[in-house]
Amino acid sequence: MAGYCYYSDDSIQNRGVGTWNETAWHRIHSFFRDAWIFITITSYIYTEQRPFGYLFIMKKNKFLALFLIFALSGCQSKFGPGALKNTHAPYNQAVVQTLNEQMLLNLVRMKYRDKPFFLKVGSITASLTFAGSLGMETELAVGSGGSLLEPQFGISYADKPTISYTPLQGEDFLKSVLSSLPLQAVLVMTQSGWSVERIFGICMERINDLYNAPRASGPTPGEEPVYRKFKRLMTLFRILQLNGDLEIGPDLNLDSNDRDLVILFELSNINHDVLVEISDLLEYSTRSTVSIKRNKSTNKVIINNDFINSKPGEINVRTRSISSIMYYLSQNVNIPEKHVEAGLVTVTKTLDGEGEFDWGETPAGSMFEVSVSEDYPENAFIAVPYRDHWFYIVDNDLQTKSTFMLLTQLFDLQAGQTKYTGPTLTLPVR
Repeated sequence: MAGYCYYSDDSIQNRGVGTWNETAWHRIHSFFRDAWIFITITSYIYTEQRPFGYLFIMKKNKFLALFLIFALSGCQSKFGPGALKNTHAPYNQAVVQTLNEQMLLNLVRMKYRDKPFFLKVGSITASLTFAGSLGMETELAVGSGGSLLEPQFGISYADKPTISYTPLQGEDFLKSVLSSLPLQAVLVMTQSGWSVERIFGICMERINDLYNAPRASGPTPGEEPVYRKFKRLMTLFRILQLNGDLEIGPDLNLDSNDRDLVILFELSNINHDVLVEISDLLEYSTRSTVSIKRNKSTNKVIINNDFINSKPGEINVRTRSISSIMYYLSQNVNIPEKHVEAGLVTVTKTLDGEGEFDWGETPAGSMFEVSVSEDYPENAFIAVPYRDHWFYIVDNDLQTKSTFMLLTQLFDLQAGQTKYTGPTLTLPVR
């Protein structure tokens, strides 16, 4: 961090450039030392040798000198390690808030069948500059009015951030948003502390012949989706997970030396009835031959995502893409009544065709909801304006906030697998 110190030595004005170290402070000290000598001489000559006037000038300028020193010391703390401390947290918070608002805005757009758009923050460069100057200006008068001694100083500080945005499009959009989530990545999330009910409830579109509202993976359908048996299976999986009787992860296949993804069911007196119901649900289709043996303490079942070449005794699953997950979650975005009446969104009907279907009953909708109001909500965790209304997530809706956090983590997981090489928009902030 460079600074400028102006000082006088033997009546010659010099300019030094350096850092705020001992040398710089020595120069400032020298400047004030020479200034005191100058003040002493001029005050003695031009105040008719009156001690009171001399002392007044000296005290006044000593106070000014101390003020300048403390001011420069305060400015010094804004740079170096202090600059990192003062700027890192605000930039971090601004980026997180901006990306959260972008995600929520795209969910609302999808509900209205408007095009979503993603901008990634490519880089943030902050340039911090500081400059200071000290000087002394005098006016010597021959008359009895005395002379004028006027100190001059100046301090300037500038923070000039430059932000680069990269639009997500083309091949990167295909890989990040439209491609199905890797099965192994989804299963790993269940090992990182997330609820299996939440992970499978939004990421899985199908397990064997149990469907998790597959038609909700696109624009809002007109008829109630199929989801009830799948939702019941998720409830049972969650019971086992809370009891510590469910493990999901890789397992070494001794025949092929490959690692299979498996679900491990532990049998106990507590979960016997739960395992019986799970087995019945997984055998729901005549093509599914999964059977959890009730006389074994441990049942290991292989998971794969190949429905075409499925094997007996395995669980076949189909994962959603980020786009499908976002469409699914967007179904439970609340819409103003006048927008519904204007036909701006699709209204999903129940199976009997007489009522409006409640998306809050689905596995995803039961864990995610976006509210709407005409005015800015005071209790919002995130709020975005769209079509003359505010769409927001309630701050104390912990279920929705957890699901939203999971969505952002899955998005970052997919986006991290691509390396963007397209055009970048760089904006200097003034």
